[in-house]
Amino acid sequence: MSIKQIKSALISVYYKDGLDKIAQELHRLGVTIYSTGGTRTFIEALGIKVEAVEDLTEYPSIFGGRVKTLHPKVFGGILYRRDNDQDLKEATEYKIPAIDLVVVDLYPFEETVATSTDEDAIIEKIDIGGVSLIRAGAKNFNDTVIVAHTNEYSSLFDLLKNNDGKSTIEQRKTFAKRAFEVTSHYDRQIFNYFDKENVNTLRYGENPHQKAVFHGDLNAIFEKIQGKELSYNNLLDVDAAVNLLSDFNPSEGATFGILKHNNACGIATRNTSKEAYLAAFAADTTSAFGGILICNKDIDVDTATEMNSLFFEIIIAPDYSTEALSILSSKKNRIILKQKPSPLAQKTLRTILNGTLEQDKDNSIETKGSYTEVTDKKPTSQELSDLEFALKIVKHTKSNAIVLIKNNQLLSSGTGQTSRVDALNQAIEKAARFGFDLNGAVMASDAFFPFPDCVEIAGNAGITAFIQPGGSINDKLSIDYCNKHSLAMVTTGVRHFKH
Repeated sequence: MSIKQIKSALISVYYKDGLDKIAQELHRLGVTIYSTGGTRTFIEALGIKVEAVEDLTEYPSIFGGRVKTLHPKVFGGILYRRDNDQDLKEATEYKIPAIDLVVVDLYPFEETVATSTDEDAIIEKIDIGGVSLIRAGAKNFNDTVIVAHTNEYSSLFDLLKNNDGKSTIEQRKTFAKRAFEVTSHYDRQIFNYFDKENVNTLRYGENPHQKAVFHGDLNAIFEKIQGKELSYNNLLDVDAAVNLLSDFNPSEGATFGILKHNNACGIATRNTSKEAYLAAFAADTTSAFGGILICNKDIDVDTATEMNSLFFEIIIAPDYSTEALSILSSKKNRIILKQKPSPLAQKTLRTILNGTLEQDKDNSIETKGSYTEVTDKKPTSQELSDLEFALKIVKHTKSNAIVLIKNNQLLSSGTGQTSRVDALNQAIEKAARFGFDLNGAVMASDAFFPFPDCVEIAGNAGITAFIQPGGSINDKLSIDYCNKHSLAMVTTGVRHFKH
């Protein structure tokens, strides 16, 4: 039967806020209440009769309260199946009363870790009985209502007040789902506490007033040659840099990137690391100051000599010559990382509201052979090479994003703008400020053009070829403009938003 009436309840909680209303409603409905310790004292102070768990189990609370409810008469009452003849027979034989409602919360382990360094105090806040009761009640949701957090009190109160303690299978299953979420989070916090090898406490978070830790094994990805500890913001930039360079094949040349605030301010591919660095640096000599540098080829003495005059926080490369290390290590706070061949995370996670977003990592990168040429004028071989280069960069640039490329060099980008036109204008203005000629350059957009304004503005600035996902109902407007003005455009069919 899917409708169940609550006739008995086990209540054992650390936090008593809001419990009085629940207890009073249970009393009004004539529900038998079992409890222990401070919870029992709290309920009895309301003038409500409570059956002591110790009387039910015929065993006292022992070991300083570590063992109170761990007993077959408690767990049997929660777990036995009311529609199973053998379970009913055994419950009668062993005098195990049914427990229809379990209201439990957990010792404040996470809060204790945050406020104390006393390991004994922390360990004592690892809840054993509470977690077991929650799991038992949630497992037997066919017969039992489980309430595992004070956040659920309002839902329980409504059930008691408005439904006179009757619950549907759907309601009980919802309570069970939320209960397993509570225990899952609790166990993860305990694991994180013990997993000290892969928990790195950072100096602070994004800002000095924020605490931060990194959960992961940096030693599997990098050999740290020298430098201070990586900060929260350093790690974000390092992650952006490593993911960006992962889309460039070292066999096709040396690619050098310079990043600030997770975006590339300079990147280029050349025959040597030195040439690639100089071309990347030329894209934005201002933003490069204090940036994160990364190369997919070894750093030799010539490259190190050029780099050394720039103040930068981190350099990442597969390896360094002895002479290069001697030069780069002259600045003791400079972080020098040797990147190891190691797989990267394939999921991205982000906490939002009261939950977590999870998605697959954007591993898609469309290459020249897969493009759809949608204009009468076809891109030249150099434009095709530049379009592919541009697409790799715009994929890793905050949306709305526009990047301008010529000869496998980033000339400028428009990043994180609320309007694609604003991103384009930002990129054009920046290219002019650093003295770049946009005639013959190509442009990549992370999303489609809903109107022809972007291709018109870009064409007037000298840009001759475009790459974009396509898919707008107004694609034809941009294509027609390109055809009218002898511009080339290709589409990929894949959008690359990055928020």
